[in-house]
Amino acid sequence: MMMPPWLPAHKAVNYISGAAEIALGALLLWPVYSVYAAWGLIALLVAVFPANVYMLTSGKFKIPRGLLILRLPLQAVLILWVYWHT
Repeated sequence: MMMPPWLPAHKAVNYISGAAEIALGALLLWPVYSVYAAWGLIALLVAVFPANVYMLTSGKFKIPRGLLILRLPLQAVLILWVYWHT
């Protein structure tokens, strides 16, 4: 529901991004892969940012607007946190 309408194949994209998030998060546990996993997670966080903007601007969600606004800079915090692993 949170994916912008212009994005094709919502179900497939949801499964792929979820699998990537789990796999890349797990790879952070192995030092030999952690830098690659961190860059992959940064790319994933950047890729899902439009969905967060869509949630804020669409008016379709019953989440308080303040929380949706706070979610946007939280992406930057998460990116910096993951970057720390690089």
